Amino acid sequence: MNVTTSSTPVALTIAGSDSGGGAGIQTDLRTFAFHCVHGTSAITCITAQNTLGVKRVDAIPTEAVVAQIQAVVEDIGVQAAKTGMLLNQEIILAVAQQVEALKINNLVVDPVMVSRTGAQLIDDNAVRTLCDALIPQATIVTPNRYEAQILSGLQIDSLEDMQTAAQIIHRNLGVKAVLVKGGGMQGSSRGVDIWFDGQKFETLTTKLVDTKNTHGTGCTLSAAIAANLAQGRDLLTAVQQAKEYVTTALTYALEIGKGQGPVGHFFPLLQNKPIG
Repeated sequence: MNVTTSSTPVALTIAGSDSGGGAGIQTDLRTFAFHCVHGTSAITCITAQNTLGVKRVDAIPTEAVVAQIQAVVEDIGVQAAKTGMLLNQEIILAVAQQVEALKINNLVVDPVMVSRTGAQLIDDNAVRTLCDALIPQATIVTPNRYEAQILSGLQIDSLEDMQTAAQIIHRNLGVKAVLVKGGGMQGSSRGVDIWFDGQKFETLTTKLVDTKNTHGTGCTLSAAIAANLAQGRDLLTAVQQAKEYVTTALTYALEIGKGQGPVGHFFPLLQNKPIG
């Protein structure tokens, strides 16, 4: 059902809309485009937000979320998909059922549960459904520090803790691979990600970019992984290349608005000339 005859790779994002354009569906589609992957979408919620924060969130009816996914997969087909903000238990369960029914492979789950500052974004029932119904179907799950703490039940303060958490998540949730992100870590661990696929660990590092404009980094990373998978790359290579993409996009982060600006996706068009 999810295989397309098109010569163009296709990826699907199932996530929320960010009116400020810095994260969510908007950043996912830009990421797909700059990987030469056709982007399709199923919007789960609409947010009124800008660089200063979120002012309002409205859920899309579950039936409408399901209809969007079915419309894309049944006609166009997808080689990879990612999930972002799913907002509530009903939407999470519906998405999980569609992933199974439509046999959507190469699924990247960005478990948008807790912000990088530690604020919980969905309720406990939604978290349980995410763990029970969706994450076990994922090819890879990409929690930040605080999400990994919830998923593993472990306090994370070091790279060793990140490794242990990745093992626990892999074992308990049945996901194929785990990427614990270190953007919320402190000191030498900041920005270092830990990969675990049940067989081996990889410590993924790139240069640190000193910028406050980091809005959308998690969305961009998961979308870039999905885009690379849609192009046929193996999972670890997809993750490594996605991390490099995010790092470069941070180098070209946008100085817009009065708060935290987004990463700069269109750096390939700038001929290495920084903006902002």
